[in-house]
Amino acid sequence: MSAPAYNGQNDALMTPGQVAALFHVDPKTVTRWAHAGRLGSLRTPGGHRRFREAEVMQLLRSLTTEAARP
Repeated sequence: MSAPAYNGQNDALMTPGQVAALFHVDPKTVTRWAHAGRLGSLRTPGGHRRFREAEVMQLLRSLTTEAARP
């Protein structure tokens, strides 16, 4: 299944490296998440993968837990 082509909307987009830095994982892991459907992605006209910032932040929030207060 291929990702939809980038259509030039004004959504803030992130590179796999930027997403990987937020999650403290390798960029290849982010690409695997996209292939698995865990994280949606777009393709630039040059074929590079980009991720919508809002979707990335939503995933980050869903995986982050707040520490309990003593």
